[in-house]
Amino acid sequence: MSDLSHYDIIVSPVITEKSTMASENNQVVFNVAKTATKPEIKAAVETLFGVKVTGVNTLVRKGKVKRFRGRIGRQSDVKKAIVTLEDGQSIDVTSGL
Repeated sequence: MSDLSHYDIIVSPVITEKSTMASENNQVVFNVAKTATKPEIKAAVETLFGVKVTGVNTLVRKGKVKRFRGRIGRQSDVKKAIVTLEDGQSIDVTSGL
């Protein structure tokens, strides 16, 4: 276990068209800390939101190279967690914690 608190593990909710579609299947998508493990993410979501988690899938989206006013920059890598909740449970990601 790392020494991250639950608030450090969950960085932000992901609100996109794809994550909104996933919410119909009891799934919620979060940006999480790069060092967070699946058990840590599960514990953080269960503690912070008071829900029961059945599964956690993670992925690392590699940062893209972007240009701004001719200068080349690079977006940082982002780790996402797709959290599956038990039937009947839900998290309202539009309201703050």
